[in-house]
Formats: sequence, C-alpha cells, structure tokens
Amino acid sequence: MSPGLSLKTQELYLAVFLTRYLDLLYSYISLYNTCMKLIFIGSSSCIIWYMREHKVVSQTYDSAQDTFRVVFLVGPCFVLAVLVNHEFTLTEVLWTFSIYLEAVAILPQLVLLQRTKNIDTLTGNYVFLLGGYRAFYLLNWVYRILTESGYRQWIVWVSGTIQTAIYCDFFYYYIMSWRRNERLSLPA
Repeated sequence: MSPGLSLKTQELYLAVFLTRYLDLLYSYISLYNTCMKLIFIGSSSCIIWYMREHKVVSQTYDSAQDTFRVVFLVGPCFVLAVLVNHEFTLTEVLWTFSIYLEAVAILPQLVLLQRTKNIDTLTGNYVFLLGGYRAFYLLNWVYRILTESGYRQWIVWVSGTIQTAIYCDFFYYYIMSWRRNERLSLPA
C-alpha cells in the first residue's frame, strides 16, 4: 500500500497543516473551513499512522530508502519565516513557516522516487495530482489580482512559484511516460 511513498514527506505535510491551521484554536470562520482544516490534519495523521503502525501497510514502507534529511528543509524554512514574514507574532511566523515548508515538502518524495526507480502508477498519479493542484493556486492568484484591488501576497506567490518549479521536472517525465504509454521512471 505504501511502497514508493515517502513517510518524511507525509510528516512534513502534517507539520505544514498543524502550523498553518493554528487559528482553529482561537477563531471560527465557518463550518466548512473548520471541517476542511480538520480533514487535512486528520487524513495526514492517518496516513502517517498507517505507514508507521499498521501491521500490513507498515511492512511495505521502505525506510532504508526514505533517508532525506528533513532538518535541511525544516531549519532553513523556520529561520526564513522568522526573518521574512508579514508580522512578527507567533501565529504569523508559524503560518509563514508552513508556506515555506509546503514549497519544499515534496522533495523527500521526489528523491525517494528517483532513488528507488520504483514508481507504480498509483504513486506517480498521486505525486502528479499533488503538484497539479498548485496550478489551481496560480489561476486563483491571477483571478484575485484581476478582481481584488490591492491584492498582494508576495510570500505566498514566491513560495508557490518555487513549489511549482520543483514539480516541473517530475511533470515532464510523467507526461512523457504517459504519451509513450510507458512506465514512469526518473533519471538518476
């Protein structure tokens, strides 16, 4: 069930959601907003539990290959969040940290896929769709720039652009393998 998936990437996404959705503790926007945030946190936690603890699924996870040192992502993202943020408050710094961390959270997954060369269809589609949703963010930014006067989110824009750029190499190989009707493989 989890061969080819990076537990480290899943843990980074949980850290993204936990630090981004701290407002659940002190403000209410809407039932939909609250439910979606809880679904993101809950589903990420569930995936991590399955990969670590489930008696069948955990046996398919290859921790020997998933060795990306996430401290090299978390540390710089936190330092950057402290230095470059909208407002120097705990929740704002943690929210900014989540934006920076999300931009690079896929790196352990991409490195694992490149290292193992074991990219089954489900894993390839998962990574493609995970990156593909970023295209909708880009469309949303363009829409908001055109419809909201004064809309400026430089931290989000730069981080999202970096995240999209990280996916571009994977997108290229994914589309080429799909066009050729071949199994997806990434160069070493």
